[in-house]
Amino acid sequence: MTATTETAPLPVPRRHGRFVQSMGDSLVVARRNLIRMTRIPEMVIFGLIQPVMFVVLFTYVFGGSIQVGGTTSAQAYREFLMAGIFAQTVTFATAGASAGIADDMHKGLIDRFRSLPMSRGAVLTGRTFADLVQTTLTLIVLAGVALLVGWRTHTSFGEVLLGFLLLLLLGYAFSWIGALIGLSVRTPEAATSGGLIWLFPLTFISNAFVDSNQMPTFLRHIAEWNPFSATVQACRELFGNLPPGYEAPAAWPMQNPVLASVLWSVLILVVFRSLAVRKYRRAAG
Repeated sequence: MTATTETAPLPVPRRHGRFVQSMGDSLVVARRNLIRMTRIPEMVIFGLIQPVMFVVLFTYVFGGSIQVGGTTSAQAYREFLMAGIFAQTVTFATAGASAGIADDMHKGLIDRFRSLPMSRGAVLTGRTFADLVQTTLTLIVLAGVALLVGWRTHTSFGEVLLGFLLLLLLGYAFSWIGALIGLSVRTPEAATSGGLIWLFPLTFISNAFVDSNQMPTFLRHIAEWNPFSATVQACRELFGNLPPGYEAPAAWPMQNPVLASVLWSVLILVVFRSLAVRKYRRAAG
């Protein structure tokens, strides 16, 4: 007579939800990109030099010669300018995202990710998370430089913090435009050019550097409905940097800049994230 022993069934590993798994994979990819940035510090250093140069050049070259709100005061223009420089900095990070993703595609890194049991969208999400961290560090340094040249805020800490959060939201939304460009070109060089060429008209046909009320009528309407302008205007209000005598344009985004900034950023994020993930799946398929 043989005794039969019953073997207890092995516990079935609990499967995480798709969202949790995707976020975990995205954080792993983000960590990989952040480690790469620390090993190539010139990427961060060169990313800081350009916005610092813009702060110094615009402050001391144009300060006192551009009229804002009926005054040509250098201090008034300095405070008017900084929100535009901050917004330009977070959007110009798009070119870095484009080049980074194009470089990964060119080197075949995407093919290696395909062999791993990971979420397809995590590669792009992780990359944009890493770019967001770098943008945050750049903004902190840039704010310090702005304080050194005389920029000041005149509102509460909460309003100032909200202004910087709006800037980061805009930068994160634009990084997905960069991701789409990086997936659509063949070389990192083309991605860098493609990531910058459309940013110049976007940032200069806006209220970033001059009062849009002084623009020709057709340019003024473009500037007032520019999503970049909405964030700049919101930050000026939240920082208390609107010059004396300044009258906001009658366009809805300029009258409700905080809400307009959030709506524009969320719309750009949803649309271009969907397009970039779809493009990535086709490229990796």
